[in-house]
Amino acid sequence: MTEKLYSYRFELFLFSQIAILFGSLIIPGDFFETIISPILFLINLVAGIVLISKKKKLMWFFIILLLVSGIVFSADLFKSQNNRFLDFLNMGTYFLFYIFVTFEIIGQIWKTKVINKNVIFGLISGYIALGLISFFICLSIEMVYPSSFEGLKATINQSQLFTERLMYYAYITLMTIGYGEIVPVTSLAQKAAILIGMMGQFYLVILTAIVVGKYINQKK
Repeated sequence: MTEKLYSYRFELFLFSQIAILFGSLIIPGDFFETIISPILFLINLVAGIVLISKKKKLMWFFIILLLVSGIVFSADLFKSQNNRFLDFLNMGTYFLFYIFVTFEIIGQIWKTKVINKNVIFGLISGYIALGLISFFICLSIEMVYPSSFEGLKATINQSQLFTERLMYYAYITLMTIGYGEIVPVTSLAQKAAILIGMMGQFYLVILTAIVVGKYINQKK
């Protein structure tokens, strides 16, 4: 099954990422945040397993992450109050997943010899994965050191708005746009903002240039 899906690995991964980012436009409110969003992250994890299915050891590691995330999601459905341990466990699971899968995407793009639509999809999905890594960096900082980001206080009691605004900040910083309505105020948050901006620039400058260069050579 995974071998048949492998040729569509980048498309599956990219479409599940797009659903995570923009699904709230179709299903707004807490229902998306508490039910739909965790399911979409699980689907994205499954797509990641397909993406790295050629590497059996890494695939089993991802399967373990999927099981952990599924257990945490099930526990979240039935628990009556927030459990910080489960929150950190879930965040750590996805943080590890996106770090490994991003490196795998970059490695596959780096080694490819023929530039086609799959490679372009992979290039896009890698950039989106960097944004999700940035989101979990910011989320971990805010969970450990509350009020590290100014501009989230007004919505901190509304989890849906809080996480969406933090994800928005992560991507705006990754793209080095920086509108300024959310500002890192602690030293750790400011260092994280520098790191996120640098990751976005290095990805665009180096990896995109490699893909374009290979495409030009391919045409020649």
